[in-house]
Amino acid sequence: MEGIVHIRVDDRLIHGQVATRWATGLKVNRIMVIDDKVAANELEKSVLRMAAPSGVNTSILDVEKAVNNIKNGNYQGQRVLVVIKTPEVAVQLLKAGLNVKQVNIGNLSNRPNTVQIKKSVSLSESERKAVDFLIEKGVEVTAQMVPDDPAANIISYL
Repeated sequence: MEGIVHIRVDDRLIHGQVATRWATGLKVNRIMVIDDKVAANELEKSVLRMAAPSGVNTSILDVEKAVNNIKNGNYQGQRVLVVIKTPEVAVQLLKAGLNVKQVNIGNLSNRPNTVQIKKSVSLSESERKAVDFLIEKGVEVTAQMVPDDPAANIISYL
């Protein structure tokens, strides 16, 4: 996955922490949101673009378009931070043939029918199954809120 420097699960997508801490810390020149519903909503896309830091490009794509762009090498020579809402999207990327090696679960809000496994990370049953699937396939799944925090293996919280 040439050009992709980090994949972060964060149900808030692009917000202050992603825009300032992650984008700066990883020295990215593009933030790519991969989400089918958001990619189809012009209002949400414009709000997310406004939240991105100055000088950082944004791509807000559905899963199919993102997979095609990545496979076609469109991000070669770039430093891209991928942000997705759920670990299920990481499973979709893996099943589509992308070489997903690491996924950071940074923030999944506490919602109905979820279990909090650490501060700022609550998993539904389907999200837990997705995390288990990723681990079974050899993907390193970490939990890390900000770049300054140590990246802890998610297994230690399950």
